Amino acid sequence: MSLSVIVLAAGRGVRMCSILPKVLHRLGGIPILSRIIATVSQLGPQKIAVVYGDQGDALKAALPTDHLVWVQQYPPLGTGHAALQALPFVLDTDKVLILYGDIPLITVETLTRLLAALITNDEIGMITTTVADPTGFGRIIRNKDQKLTHIIEEKDATLEQKKIQEINTGFFVVPKKYLEKWLPKLTANNEQQEYYLTDIITLANQEGLSIKTVSPTHEWEITGINDKVQLAALERIYQKTRAIEFMQQGVTLFDPNRFDVRGDLVVGKEVVIDINVIFEGRVIVGNAVKIGPNVLIKDTIIEDGAEILANSVIEGATIGKGCQIGPFARIRPGTQLAEQAKIGNFVEVKNAIMGVKTKVNHLSYIGDATVGNHTNIGAGTITCNFDGKKKHKTIIGNDVFIGSDTQLIAPLTIGDGVTVGAGTTVRKNVSPNYLVHNRVEQRSVENWNKKDKT
Repeated sequence: MSLSVIVLAAGRGVRMCSILPKVLHRLGGIPILSRIIATVSQLGPQKIAVVYGDQGDALKAALPTDHLVWVQQYPPLGTGHAALQALPFVLDTDKVLILYGDIPLITVETLTRLLAALITNDEIGMITTTVADPTGFGRIIRNKDQKLTHIIEEKDATLEQKKIQEINTGFFVVPKKYLEKWLPKLTANNEQQEYYLTDIITLANQEGLSIKTVSPTHEWEITGINDKVQLAALERIYQKTRAIEFMQQGVTLFDPNRFDVRGDLVVGKEVVIDINVIFEGRVIVGNAVKIGPNVLIKDTIIEDGAEILANSVIEGATIGKGCQIGPFARIRPGTQLAEQAKIGNFVEVKNAIMGVKTKVNHLSYIGDATVGNHTNIGAGTITCNFDGKKKHKTIIGNDVFIGSDTQLIAPLTIGDGVTVGAGTTVRKNVSPNYLVHNRVEQRSVENWNKKDKT
């Protein structure tokens, strides 16, 4: 049988105290619902149907993908009713994986084991696990032969049933033909007056079907999110798990508890990462890279041997081999640094190409520029690229020396080998190998009295 997936995401998430739908809050930098869809997509399903409530526009805008089927549940009458709304979009010959949109860390490995447990087309599969504190979960009821007979929700459970520690996690695999048969039969005779999906287990037993259960490898895989406290707790679990994965690959982390990946990170060999480093978006880090403390890196490629010093921010850039960045540097989108370029403390670079071994060591701004090889740009240099309406480009050649406190008024081209004296404002293009300066003659006034301004 082929596979289809139904993701139940119609809950409003009132306890999140947010106008944002619960399943769009981020975990590891990715919306919870996006993370779940990415996981189940690896199983190769024919269809993925997402059941939403009254916040469908926000969900569709956040996940603009053609391979999802959007199904509205209104009014919200329970999980069984929600699954029923999606059933027409599932192929008749499919087995259906049903899961919740607020349990983001389920792994492909656990779901694969669940699917593999079903040998025939007349079996039901579900994930259960035993926990120390089952509060809030439906309990698994088994007979004296340990056969699963039904699931009781906590609000409907007796005191004795509440002592049971085996819980329902909310993951089911059921052939569509049985869902079509059972879901219309569900009743709302319970404390919450809702149609429970879990009641299909009772119906399956009545027909003598085999119910297979598997347990997750890790308890955090089946941990759901209902409020921001739980979201923060699961975020730390996720980040610690990623940290362990990277350390097992050979990355040196000074403190795995102070390491965050909020997107997709690829790391080479012999990489050393200090505390409080945050990776966002798509980041690729080469071999033998060193990253200092309190650094943010987003959507960036860092090549072999580069060193990022403390408190630097890098976004949308390519950092070449052996480059040195920081401390306290800001590299903005569109920046490309060639091999062994150096961007020093309190330097900002935006949409600029910097050549081999070119240096901007202190307190400068280089924006919308192309700078050649072996060029040195002194402290306090500014490329004045914006005239109030348009941005203009500065081109600086190879082997150029630009003195401190220099203003380069774009559009501007400075040729190879030029020397620009300190304190110069350059307004016109400079031919190769020239010296350019426009210093004002120094004036000294003898016996100057600060109080006498005349």
